[in-house]
Amino acid sequence: MERIPLIAGNWKMHATIAEAERLAAAVVEAARGAAGREVMIAPPFTALPAVAKVVAGSKVALAGQNVCWEAQGAFTGEISPIMLRELGCSMAIVGHSERRHVFGEGDAMVNKRLRGALRFDLTPVLCVGETIEEREAGRTFEVLERQVRGGLAGVDLAVSPLVVAYEPVWAIGTGKTATISQAQEAHAHVRDLLGRLSQKKIAAQLRILYGGSVKPENADDLLRQPDIDGALVGGASLSPESFGRIINFQE
Repeated sequence: MERIPLIAGNWKMHATIAEAERLAAAVVEAARGAAGREVMIAPPFTALPAVAKVVAGSKVALAGQNVCWEAQGAFTGEISPIMLRELGCSMAIVGHSERRHVFGEGDAMVNKRLRGALRFDLTPVLCVGETIEEREAGRTFEVLERQVRGGLAGVDLAVSPLVVAYEPVWAIGTGKTATISQAQEAHAHVRDLLGRLSQKKIAAQLRILYGGSVKPENADDLLRQPDIDGALVGGASLSPESFGRIINFQE
């Protein structure tokens, strides 16, 4: 089964509703002629209703930037999977490095969010990645294994739609990017781990995205690697020109 590349834009805490509508319209236009790939955007929660109208009928999917594990309840500041589904989302990002390192979410919390997304038919995008201290200490594979195993605890990969995103923390928003060989090596390790957690044929079907200062200048080379199945784009997804170029990367 061929893995269809996924180009995902995480807008983080950017864009008013008017700005989000303009940006979403530009993404729809950029994606119109992009064959053989899928496109997703994750606007801030406040902009989701407006953006949903802009992307309706297009090939652009919507995602939440995070998701709670419960349908409703006393969870101030959270957003439920049912709420995201109602707004037109089909995916949800979980375990982003900013959630882990700024807001203190550990593997157990990430696992609850991921399983909550699956329970309500949202495809989770599980983010994993090491800090610069962990990489320099030679602990990259150890960290990835802990995060993947922790995030997927109790999940049957044979029946669970899932996307994984490898995002080295030291390359997010810093302008630094993992070298092509570093990125491919990490992706291959994650795929091998997924195969050990399930079956190799299942791991061969799962998409693993690269995230970490993806730009038009490096997208083509990154996305040509055998185990890199797309990109989780941060800052560059806020520029219609840059994100449009990444969507239309040259294979």
